[in-house]
Amino acid sequence: MEGDVPGASPAVSAVPPLLPLPQSDAVVDTAAQPGCERPAAGVLNVRIGHVAPLTGPIAHLGRDNENGARLAVEDLNAKCLRIGEKLAKFELVPQDDAGDPMTGVRVAQRLVGLRVNGVVGHLNSGTTIPAAKIYRDAGIVQLSPSATNPRYTRLGFNTAFRMLADDQRLGQMLGRYAVEVAKGKRIAIIDDQTAYGGGVADSFAAGVTTAGGTVIRRDTVNQYATSFSSLVAQVKAVEPDVVFYGGMDVVAGPLLRQLRQAGVNAKFMGGDGICTLELIALAGAQVANDSVLCGEAGGIDDEYRPAMKAFAERFSQRFGVPVLLYAPYTYDAVQALVQAMQSAGSSDPARYRSALAANSFVGLTGPVSFDAKGDNRIGTLTLYAYGGGRRVAVAVLH
Repeated sequence: MEGDVPGASPAVSAVPPLLPLPQSDAVVDTAAQPGCERPAAGVLNVRIGHVAPLTGPIAHLGRDNENGARLAVEDLNAKCLRIGEKLAKFELVPQDDAGDPMTGVRVAQRLVGLRVNGVVGHLNSGTTIPAAKIYRDAGIVQLSPSATNPRYTRLGFNTAFRMLADDQRLGQMLGRYAVEVAKGKRIAIIDDQTAYGGGVADSFAAGVTTAGGTVIRRDTVNQYATSFSSLVAQVKAVEPDVVFYGGMDVVAGPLLRQLRQAGVNAKFMGGDGICTLELIALAGAQVANDSVLCGEAGGIDDEYRPAMKAFAERFSQRFGVPVLLYAPYTYDAVQALVQAMQSAGSSDPARYRSALAANSFVGLTGPVSFDAKGDNRIGTLTLYAYGGGRRVAVAVLH
């Protein structure tokens, strides 16, 4: 997810409350793990931090992520796993960054003080990136389940990993799809001049060029604009097959409506910033006939759907709410950390980090392995089409 979430709190005056520091670093009572036989070597307490906005406008997504991490920890404890010779007792240490970068940094500092063995988070790029230096300086592994800004894994920190395809990969996949599948040869690109909008538009343009398409026009708009009469006339004059917009739905909706009203019937495409149900309300009747396509990072291939369905049912039974978005990726992120700890025979990040970088496994979301930057090699994209007043998944792209 992009860092600057629309509607996210621009400032948070107080740090959310943190869990008290547990009394023991290594040994815990096995009573919390009924059915697990205590080995002679004893029990190892493994603390996994999780950070997401639990307050503010996207708190529902933060709680979704936290529940995914919590279910993973419960499943791991039920397996009576060992790390080295010790029985591992996993503890989730959840924290709220409210989607605010400054709060994200303070929460990261507190997690360092709590001596967590790894961190799953943060949810959005705007908090993930500034927190990354805190974790790097402390030598703590950070695995974000949902941050998509390319900069995160290009900071040069060997502690930074991510589960999803980044915005650069997303844009390139959409660009290739526009040419190879949507048969767009003449393509107009518009973006909102933000780091997100401009970045995903640049990547889309690169994908178009790679696939043999032609960018016939490139324009920018203000991220708060609502009227586009001059731009619409200029786009109409070049007769594009596809119009791509890099930015958010609040601009994409009015832009699409005005393009259609002017008689521009080209396919309209965008990234995750426009890929919302709100786009339907913003664009009105112009979102119809599968002529609007958008992409979101993440996606499940057919062979993994039975496992995902079973997970969704367990999730709903456990928490009383359905999976919203990134909970499966958070679940797999916890699993990835623990598998690396088992491979290294240690919960010390300095010892298991290289195992995480080298390991590969098949999780709920499909194959998971990391490249030299820390990005998931198998990052996918789900392509959606709009029609009949709803959004429908049409393909998973690789």
